[in-house]
Amino acid sequence: GRIPVNPSGGLLRKGHPVGATGLAQITELTLQLRGECGARQVPDARIGMAQNGGGSIGNDAAAMSVTILQK
Repeated sequence: GRIPVNPSGGLLRKGHPVGATGLAQITELTLQLRGECGARQVPDARIGMAQNGGGSIGNDAAAMSVTILQK
């Protein structure tokens, strides 16, 4: 589509390793921006965003981070 989402398969494909999901997201963004993702490469990737939350307060995440990387 016009705005690709989860070209790597997302965290479910990675087994959602607690504590390492944020690093996996940043690694995927970095590889995409460098053009090193092979078959799952997003053409002309110039900007990427990762969002990660953890813990819970009721039905909401207790902590949230958003990272934006630009080439």
